[in-house]
Amino acid sequence: MRVYLERALVSAGYRVDAVDRGTAAVPLLEDGDYDLLLSDIVMPEMDGIELAQRCNEVSPQTKVMFITGFAAVTLKASREQPHAKVLSKPFHLRDLVLEVERVLEDRITARL
Repeated sequence: MRVYLERALVSAGYRVDAVDRGTAAVPLLEDGDYDLLLSDIVMPEMDGIELAQRCNEVSPQTKVMFITGFAAVTLKASREQPHAKVLSKPFHLRDLVLEVERVLEDRITARL
């Protein structure tokens, strides 16, 4: 699924750094300047909520967007990261791109 998401976002004109687990994303967030962290919530080694909390510490300007297929996990994400967008599976790739555009548009508007 990660490959399909990456392709859709690259095709829409976004630069994407894709990794297979949260622990691999942390060094990127520490060293880079990212507009958006798009993360599944359920992952090995470090779940998406823990990754988002770490992102808030090392890269507070980065917006967070979760994807998940679990309703109970969605509630936990909303409670733990109230400003994060949650996109529930299944979704169409064009819906993902539209939601990313909305999240990033909000970020641009906030800068103005």
